[in-house]
Amino acid sequence: MIDTEQVKKIAHLARLEITPEQEEQFTGQLSSILEYFDQLSELDTTDVPPTTRAIEIKNITRSDSMQPYPSREELLKEAPEQEGDFFKVPQILNTDEE
Repeated sequence: MIDTEQVKKIAHLARLEITPEQEEQFTGQLSSILEYFDQLSELDTTDVPPTTRAIEIKNITRSDSMQPYPSREELLKEAPEQEGDFFKVPQILNTDEE
């Protein structure tokens, strides 16, 4: 189903250096994986609703709520750097125009 040339190409795209022994090993492993997917594609899923998970899960995190902080000065004092009444953070966007 998959040959060593395809494994070499995949390794190249993934920027992996693999040995000839690994090429043979991965050829067999990837072929087995693709054969398994072929088996799955033979299943009749006509009455199976689309889903993203096998079981239902709930978000267990708390909801966000705004709460005033008692002292702006105390909060700003905790910042590594500040500029006036604001936190000063490192620049992440390039503002140089080319």
